[in-house]
Amino acid sequence: MLFPEQKDVAIGKKYAPEVEKQMGGRITNESLQSYIDNVGQRVARVSHKPDLEYHFVAVEHESTNAIALPGGYIFITKGLLQKLTNEAQLGGILSHEVAHIVARDSSVAMSREIGMGILLAAVASQDTTRGALSAVNMARQILGLQYSRTDEQQADLAGLDYMVQAGYDPYGMIETMQMLQDEQKIKQIEFFSTHPSPQNRIIYLKMEIQEKYSNLAHLKIGKEDYYQAVLTNLKDNQTQ
Repeated sequence: MLFPEQKDVAIGKKYAPEVEKQMGGRITNESLQSYIDNVGQRVARVSHKPDLEYHFVAVEHESTNAIALPGGYIFITKGLLQKLTNEAQLGGILSHEVAHIVARDSSVAMSREIGMGILLAAVASQDTTRGALSAVNMARQILGLQYSRTDEQQADLAGLDYMVQAGYDPYGMIETMQMLQDEQKIKQIEFFSTHPSPQNRIIYLKMEIQEKYSNLAHLKIGKEDYYQAVLTNLKDNQTQ
């Protein structure tokens, strides 16, 4: 990247509010949001960039997806949260997205598909009307950004390492990939519009786990914690 990482933070700060808005806004349950943030921060602390200020937000969108913006902004949809069953799976998703931010994959994709000059000019613009229109249009493009297979594999493997260092069972990532693959057989899901198919990814993830991690007994799965903090709160929100 030909610009400093501080620009990543400026870009994320500029467009995160509009991305959040276009994804239905924050889920209005502070207990759930706190839980998602705690899991994310637990992973971020063991990443290669622990000093970056990370923001983890659960949004109301019914799609099955997770999005990483430059500078530490990560969104996970209600549709995906409803399909997960334990904390290790959540840790795997958030670890993968943290790895994208650490590697600046989001910035590279935005530079390639949108144009970094356009993004930086919009960030610096003093014209609030044009800036608002720009943010809306840019957020739509950001939501459609695609990573390369190489980016995805590197984020998978780095994310796997992060989640284990954070104390999570790495098979949570495998379970999530298998769930997404099964969902894809029923209908096209949004996750695969921006992330490559999981079929080959499951193979190399299993090999990585078998080669690198021998003792998994002490690592957290967290089924009951996830049920109480996420699934129960989502049900309560629906009945209100």
